[in-house]
Amino acid sequence: MMGGGNMQQLARQAQKLQQQMAKMQEELDAREFEAASGGGMVTVKVNGKKEVLSISIKPEAVDPDDVEMLEDLVCAAVNEALRTASEAVEREMGRLTGGMSMPGLF
Repeated sequence: MMGGGNMQQLARQAQKLQQQMAKMQEELDAREFEAASGGGMVTVKVNGKKEVLSISIKPEAVDPDDVEMLEDLVCAAVNEALRTASEAVEREMGRLTGGMSMPGLF
């Protein structure tokens, strides 16, 4: 069985890890991620909180007779930007936690 000193040390380590994770999450939330679709016709920026910051559409992508294509390009760019942000968050947090699985934490 663990002695009281070991439990205190473990608690301190857990608290330190929690502080590091909170700081990392803050930094990741502020980072911006960008993705494009249609060869750069539509560009989307999101942050680490997975909020869309901007959508840029080149005028030549706007065809009133093919609105569906533009909608598809916007969806593709948004989904790619969100995927990129999610992967970066998972990768960075994984480095911090040593690959420990912590579902729902970030």
